[in-house]
Amino acid sequence: MNPQDILRYVDSLHRERNIDSELLFQAIESALQSAAKRQYGEESDVVVSINRENGKITAALEGEPLGDDQIGRIGAQTAKQVIIQRVREAERDALMIEYRDQIGEIVSGIIGRADGGVATVNLGNVEAILPRSEQIPGESLHANERVRAIVYEVRPQGGNRVRVVLSRTRPQFVQRLFEQEIPELNDEVIAIKSISREPGYRSKVAVSSDDSQVDPISVCVGYRGSRIKAVREELAGEHIDVVRYDSDPEVLIPNALQPAEVDQVLLCDMIGRAIVLVKEDQLSLAIGRRGQNVRLASKLCGWDIEIMTANELEDQIERAVGGFGQIPGITEEIAQTLVEQGYLSYDDLSVIEPDQFAEMAGLTEEQVDEIVEVAEARAEEAEKAAADERRVRRETEKLDRERAEMEAHMPASEKGDPETPKAEEPAAEEPAVGEAEAGEPVSEDSEPEPVTSQAEVEEGVSAPSEDADVSATTGDSEPVTEPATAVGEPDAESSAEKDSGGNA
Repeated sequence: MNPQDILRYVDSLHRERNIDSELLFQAIESALQSAAKRQYGEESDVVVSINRENGKITAALEGEPLGDDQIGRIGAQTAKQVIIQRVREAERDALMIEYRDQIGEIVSGIIGRADGGVATVNLGNVEAILPRSEQIPGESLHANERVRAIVYEVRPQGGNRVRVVLSRTRPQFVQRLFEQEIPELNDEVIAIKSISREPGYRSKVAVSSDDSQVDPISVCVGYRGSRIKAVREELAGEHIDVVRYDSDPEVLIPNALQPAEVDQVLLCDMIGRAIVLVKEDQLSLAIGRRGQNVRLASKLCGWDIEIMTANELEDQIERAVGGFGQIPGITEEIAQTLVEQGYLSYDDLSVIEPDQFAEMAGLTEEQVDEIVEVAEARAEEAEKAAADERRVRRETEKLDRERAEMEAHMPASEKGDPETPKAEEPAAEEPAVGEAEAGEPVSEDSEPEPVTSQAEVEEGVSAPSEDADVSATTGDSEPVTEPATAVGEPDAESSAEKDSGGNA
């Protein structure tokens, strides 16, 4: 091989494919060495080296140098194939290193295809994919459009290719957009402490500042909302709440639940729960549409937030104390202690740490195990009762819908519409008792018997109504959640939720 050709080949690959020159020289040396072993034997000790300055090849067999003619007899075709393979591997490794360093960072590319929900994005030196699950719900991507996303995953695929997976749904994407629009974040004047997000719907961002004269919320929003508007446009109109961060959960949780007003926050450290008390008119606002506001606030703060009014808390405490007192081995004092620590249901008691329970209540491990076993059994009974209640409610609602659909398609005459006159019955040959003869005037004192229509009969039977109740329990639950059944009332369950009318 011509030394100058080797140098040109290495330099070309280095510039065009961004592969380190040293990796290329090592790949060529390894290829020539493999080709030489095929000629002189796999067990032979062959060493091949290339001068990095002039490209000259030197080789030694069993410690004896080989002449140029011997080196030239090394299978050129075999060496070429090995070189190509090693170069591809080096290119793959270089791409792996490049994009692994960019995991969590924003990249920009052109959409190539968007078939079947999966979009391919050309990033220049690699074709990445943007799965449907990583796209913002409701957005529509089209070919030849420019799109921004974060690098979510990088892994080798099928030989020498690299699979780069992008995402537009991760909370990091919101943070990177903030950093691009708000220079103060890069200058560390303000900082993003936490982000919770439900892609396509709402995000909550907690920000702070070490400078008391700098308002981090105003900095993020910008003049007339210009900065936050730019971020929202990239997120397909997703609502963003910017709240002030505080290391004290009793301050952070009310901030996270804005725009609802919070009266009091009770922290239960042992189970990581925060009971938030609000007024009745703030209940639906704090919970949010389908529990979204409280769910995002819980993720933002790292606490399991439960919203209720003061009266609801008193009722739940009373039921919890009475329910715990029915379990053998739990005295009234132990029940009070459990409630003070935030344990308000059989479900809570079934997951209590045995060591903590034994130390708190002064019980033995055997007694704790018996109590937990009873609590688990009653929690299962409560869950079964709640499931039966949901099933009955669904069946009732289904029957009501079917009845309404049938009545909607019924003719007016069959529904007994009073405005639709009915056909007159033919007169009998002989008048019935009490009837007037034909042509005989009817007495003014006689009154016709009232006629009850079918509609009036049906009006007397009203459809069963359901009382609306509001309760929210957060965590990593799904957007529509069922509240835990309180102790002492395993069959009670909330079936309705109040929508939020606050800021979105």
